[in-house]
Amino acid sequence: MKLTEKLNQSQKTLFSIEILPPLKGKSIQSIYDSIDPLMEFKPAFVDVTYHREEYIYKKRDGGYLEKVSIRKRPGTVGICAAIMNKYDVEAVPHIICGGFTREETENALIDLQFLGIDNVLALRGDSIKTEPAFVPEPNGHKYGLDLVKQIADMNSGKYLDEEMKEASPTNFCVGVAGYPEKHFEAPNMISDMKFLKAKVDSGAEYIVTQMFFDNKKYFDFVELCRDNGIHVPIIPGLKILSGKKQITTLPKVFHIDIPHPFYEQLETCRDDAAIRQVGIEWCIAQSKELVKARVPCIHFYTMGASESTKAVAREVF
Repeated sequence: MKLTEKLNQSQKTLFSIEILPPLKGKSIQSIYDSIDPLMEFKPAFVDVTYHREEYIYKKRDGGYLEKVSIRKRPGTVGICAAIMNKYDVEAVPHIICGGFTREETENALIDLQFLGIDNVLALRGDSIKTEPAFVPEPNGHKYGLDLVKQIADMNSGKYLDEEMKEASPTNFCVGVAGYPEKHFEAPNMISDMKFLKAKVDSGAEYIVTQMFFDNKKYFDFVELCRDNGIHVPIIPGLKILSGKKQITTLPKVFHIDIPHPFYEQLETCRDDAAIRQVGIEWCIAQSKELVKARVPCIHFYTMGASESTKAVAREVF
């Protein structure tokens, strides 16, 4: 079922989660272990992230360097199929530009269609660690907008091979990312909004936001979207802060702010356990305010921390 249909049919705020594929060499049981404690809250969908190939250089005999491909977190498509089979819940794979040609993207989408996966989250994706900026694959997409357009073309029965006749159209519900605090590469919020509207106009049917710790930023973002003619569902994304290191890494990696009142509470914590408890309480307060505002769904970036997410969901859903 399309996520937009689920959102439209529901009379209350839904619950959803995002998970990471296990590290290479780990079994899918680690995924089940993180999802099992949350199934009592009936997640509307489970997002599964995709992590592109990265490269390392190994020194070989003779002194030359060999570029070697590594995949630290494989299996997004397979994990989605396994989740749908085990839990009878919608699984949403991330589809990214980085590391894919347009042909490889088309083949991946065909595979997803054959598996009965109806929803995808279309993202440009991050640059790899050895590159200062995002570099697309040859004959790949440079922008998330181009990826959305390719999926929309397939939904209309238009494939890369223009000689294909009577090709069966796909039926993907396409989601995209939104940034209440602005995408870090955008020069300003107005330009960021321009590109977001272009994705919606090209076929995106819902938006999931980057994590935020200040609900006002989300409410202002929604209002700005509506003022700019973006009327698709906007799902807020929340993260439960669970350790001292995250106080500095989350703002750095995700380009977000930690509100001063929240930071003052975190400063008084003596260890990670105390920080986790403060993070849970802050997220509960955020979630309750969002539910009161009748948001369509609250999406939790679990990062494998199902117990913290369960503590919040128990108080809210």
